[in-house]
Amino acid sequence: AALPVAAYLVGSFLTAHLLARSRGVDLGTVGSRNYGATNLGRTLGRPWGIACFAVDAAKGAIPVLAAGWLLGALGASPGGVPPQVAWCWLATAAGGIVGHTLSPWIGFKGGKGVATGSGALAAMWPVLTVPAMIALAVWIVLVLLFRMVSLASMVAAVAVPCAVLAGALGANGPAGVRAVVPFLAASSLIAAFVVFKHRSNIARIRAGTESKVLQKKPDPAESTP
Repeated sequence: AALPVAAYLVGSFLTAHLLARSRGVDLGTVGSRNYGATNLGRTLGRPWGIACFAVDAAKGAIPVLAAGWLLGALGASPGGVPPQVAWCWLATAAGGIVGHTLSPWIGFKGGKGVATGSGALAAMWPVLTVPAMIALAVWIVLVLLFRMVSLASMVAAVAVPCAVLAGALGANGPAGVRAVVPFLAASSLIAAFVVFKHRSNIARIRAGTESKVLQKKPDPAESTP
C-alpha cells in the first residue's frame, strides 16, 4: 500500500503550478484554468510547456520504475508477473496519475494526467512500454494534423489498451490476452479517466471553440491597409 501512496504524493506536486507561480502567474485564473503543461505553454511560452511535460512524465515514471524494481516485476514478461504484483505495480502508476489530477495542495485540482500517465505507463518495462510509445506516436500525429492537444491526448490514451490487446492477440492469441488482463483492465480505466478529465474539452471540440496549437499568429503589419 505504501507504493501507490508514495506515487500519489510525488504526483501531487504540480510542476505547471509551481513554475507559473515562480513567474507570478496563477494558472487557475488564466487560459483553460488547467494546471498542466499545455496551459502553462500557452501562458508562459512553448519552452515552459515542453519542460513541464518532461518533468511531469518523469514524475510518473520514477515511482513506477522504483516499484517495479522492488516488486521484481521490472523486465519480466506479462506472464511472468503474478497478478497481485501486477495490480500493485499498476496501482502505483495510477497513484501518480491521480496525484497529478487531484492534488491536495490546491484543493484537489490539477492537470489532465496525460504527461504523468505517459511516463508511468512507459516505465512499466516491457509490458506497457511499447503501447505507451505507440500512444505517443499517435499523439504527435494527431497534434500535427488537428492542432488540438486535447483530442490527441484522448485518442492516445485509448490507444494504449488497444495496443495491449492487439499485441497480446498477435503474440499468443486468447492465452496471451489472459496473461495481460491486469494491464489491459488498468490501461482501459486510465484511458476512461483521461477522457473524463477532458469532458470540458469535448464540449468545446463539438462547439468548434477548442484552442489549437502550432498555428502561426497573424502579423498585425500584414493586416494594416
